[in-house]
This record gives sequence, structure tokens and C-alpha cells, in this order.
Amino acid sequence: MRSTALASGSAVSVAADAQVGAPPKKNADLKARTLSAIVMVAVAGGALWLGGYVWMAFVLLVSAGVCWEWSRLAQAIAQSWWSRLLWLIFAVVYVGLAAEMLLMLRAWSIAPVLGIVLAVIGTDIGAYFAGRTFGGPKIAPRISPSKTWSGLAGGMLGSAAMLAVMFYVTYRQEAAALGRFGFGETPVYHWQPAVLYGPLIAVIAQIGDFFESWMKRRAGVKDSSRLIPGHGGLFDRVDGLLAVLFVLGLMVLAGRGL
Repeated sequence: MRSTALASGSAVSVAADAQVGAPPKKNADLKARTLSAIVMVAVAGGALWLGGYVWMAFVLLVSAGVCWEWSRLAQAIAQSWWSRLLWLIFAVVYVGLAAEMLLMLRAWSIAPVLGIVLAVIGTDIGAYFAGRTFGGPKIAPRISPSKTWSGLAGGMLGSAAMLAVMFYVTYRQEAAALGRFGFGETPVYHWQPAVLYGPLIAVIAQIGDFFESWMKRRAGVKDSSRLIPGHGGLFDRVDGLLAVLFVLGLMVLAGRGL
């Protein structure tokens, strides 16, 4: 569900295996990851661009797949039927609200969906390279041993940078349109929202990542499923995005007084 929805974690997960002198199995995995990433970008990006019923069908299919993977994890985590039922109810609310946000934002414009997705991508990329470069103390080693505080800081910077670039591109497009048509308000480049919202999105996305990692550890599995060759499951690819959209949905509901 990452508008390059599924692919938002793909660039990082492919880069993680691009090691010099990797063994044959690693090279085979890298090929599978790369091909899967290309397909995910093409399908998700095409659906986002087309919008309408195509985007709706894409979001619903991915949401159903995530709920299915969630139910498999819940069966391994919960010991009683009623606790499994609670897990499934939470899945419907959590995934359903996130999906509703994707549909609502795309009905408004492609820009907000793309902005959130790019911010999450920036989080993944920044966290990966900062964590690999600086290392340091782990945030929660029992849940996700690879996550460090330096990685979180890098993710916050990466998210802010990605938003700043997107806002700048939008500003340049508006300026070009003003130059062509000669009327309208003079555009202003606003970088401040990137500094404010970028780090916030990064923190929420990382919390979503930790939440899914915690579920998988409780269930005793590495991936939520094997639906995507070289990438695991749908939940593995959209965990951070889901959390961001869920929190956004809660904010929208609170704003409506619900």
C-alpha cells in the first residue's frame, strides 16, 4: 500500500543485499528482490497515477492481503478464540482506516499520497544508511536488533529532506505555470512544513515497523508471508506507511469530532 506503496521499502531492502563478493545465494536473492521491486513500483505507481476505480481496487486488494497476513500472525500469537477475534477486529480498524486515508487523499489529489509515501521512503533510506554508518545503541534489541538511535535520526532527516525536495518541485511547477499564463498568485517555497512533519512521520513509521516486528517475534516468524519474492509479505512492505496513515486517520476523525 505504499504508493510506490509496496515499494517504499524495496530500494533499501535491495541495497542491503548489494554486497561486493556476495555468495551465489545472495546474488539470486538480490535478483529476485530487484525484479519484485520493479514490478511493485510499476503496479503501485500505475494505480496511483490512474486513480479512480483502479486505485480503489489496488488499495482494497493490498488491504485484504495485509489483513490475511495479520490473521496468520494472530493465530500464532493468540491462544484463545476471543483473543484472536480481538486481534482481527484491531486489524480491520487499523488497516481499514489506513486504506480509507489512501482513498480519501487520492480523491483530493495525487500530491498528498505521494508526499506521505516519499516521506516514508526517505525514512527507510535515511535510517538504513545512518544506521550502517554510525551504528550505536539499539532502540529495542529484543524486538528489532538492527534498529539504532542513529538510524532513527537518519530516518528523520531523510523524511524531512524528501518532503523538502517535493515541496521545492511543487514550487518550481507553480512558478513555471505563472510564467506561462501570466496570472495567479506568486508562489512561495515553504520548507518549514518539511522540517516539522518529516521527523514526525519518520517516528510514527518506525513505531509501525517496531509493531510489526513485535508481532512477528511473538509469532516466531521472520516474514509476514512469502507473497513477494525476496521481500516477504505485504505487511512487511507497508508496516511504516500503515502506522502513518492510521495516525492521520485518527487526527481526521478527531477533527470531525468523532
